[in-house]
Amino acid sequence: MPTSPRSVSPLPLDALWQTSTLVWVLLAGEGLAVVLSLAPGVNVDRLVYFGLTSMMVQWVSLLTLAGLYVLRRLLAPLTLHQLAYVALALLVLNTWLVAGAAWYLLGDLWPMTDGSWQALFLRLTVIVLTVGLLGLAAFQNHWRGRLHAVRAKQSELQALQARIRPHFLFNTLNTGAALVHQRPEEAERLLLDLADLFRAALAGPRQILLEDELSLVRRYLEIESLRFGDRLRINWQQPRELPPVTVPALSVQPLVENAIRHGIEHLPGGGDVEVTVTTTVDTVVLRISNPVPRSGPAVPGHQVGLNASQVRIEALTGGRGSVQTQLQGSRFIATVRLPLNTAG
Repeated sequence: MPTSPRSVSPLPLDALWQTSTLVWVLLAGEGLAVVLSLAPGVNVDRLVYFGLTSMMVQWVSLLTLAGLYVLRRLLAPLTLHQLAYVALALLVLNTWLVAGAAWYLLGDLWPMTDGSWQALFLRLTVIVLTVGLLGLAAFQNHWRGRLHAVRAKQSELQALQARIRPHFLFNTLNTGAALVHQRPEEAERLLLDLADLFRAALAGPRQILLEDELSLVRRYLEIESLRFGDRLRINWQQPRELPPVTVPALSVQPLVENAIRHGIEHLPGGGDVEVTVTTTVDTVVLRISNPVPRSGPAVPGHQVGLNASQVRIEALTGGRGSVQTQLQGSRFIATVRLPLNTAG
């Protein structure tokens, strides 16, 4: 069996490049500029003072974020507290640089409230240290909350995996037992396929290439084809080469299992299971289609496999991937969408 790509844990700096974080940084900068322009002791035009202060604050904020982004590879091994010290140092340094540039370019044109440029530098340093420490405290609380959410999601995924393993193994063993009694000459082929499937099921939560997951699906369908015979017809369509996108192990196989358990198994004449894989510029689309009894999708079951596939794919892709189901005429269709930038 192929080895799975290494999973990547989230890093504290990753949260800074999100659109919501950038918007909040800009809004917080504008809020600080408003507070400073409305503070007592401003004896100049407050609107002009606000505009210049806003420009300075935004330059300091953007330069600090840019510095952290440029140094992200060097900062990656640091702890959260070490990152906080580095970010605070960059914030103070950029404040001095922007204030120095303003003093050099504007000179006496800058609307001084009182005192000299030296006093302004000192006041700006105290303000930046105060605001920076408050911002870092807020960011640390946000990051701890995010880590708790990630751990909770990991626990949920592990619980789902623990539920799907016995569900999958029980159904597969039933298939094997039925086949051994009916067609013992196929037993060796069955055991080899079962060995691969068991190995994947018992390996625990991990990521594998979509190509390897589809290989497991083929093994499962081979086992079911031996049991159902002519009642099961498989129509498989996929491109010659699949992009190296990753999926959680045993996330597609339960969808194919549902197509047989709740579709083919309850049709006296059987039917065809269609597995179609198509690719676009940025997405891989996998469709699994099966006929259903006239009364609708028979035996709804506990939907363990479907729920686990949906939650695990959404977690792996950060919500950009999806598992959707629909009843279209007399066929039940499960559609899996995977963004290509989840490649390992």
